[in-house]
Amino acid sequence: MVAYRSPKPLMGVRISLPVLNLIIIMKEYIQKSIEELFYKVSWPSWDELQNDSIVVAIASVIIALTIYLMDASWSSLLGAFYSMF
Repeated sequence: MVAYRSPKPLMGVRISLPVLNLIIIMKEYIQKSIEELFYKVSWPSWDELQNDSIVVAIASVIIALTIYLMDASWSSLLGAFYSMF
């Protein structure tokens, strides 16, 4: 049995240049994203947020009622159809 030995002496972990470049690019991207969130994004006011939430809640109830009515009507229609057989 032949033992395999690396020709290089044991050294610390080496990071290649492409990996270092990727780390630098990711760090810059995260910094720019945080900067944009703090200084460039226009966040809604509390009143706008409440009004939009009410609109979403009302729309959700209307859509839920529409789906319920469609389901109930199809259920009764198919129930009548299946009762014929």
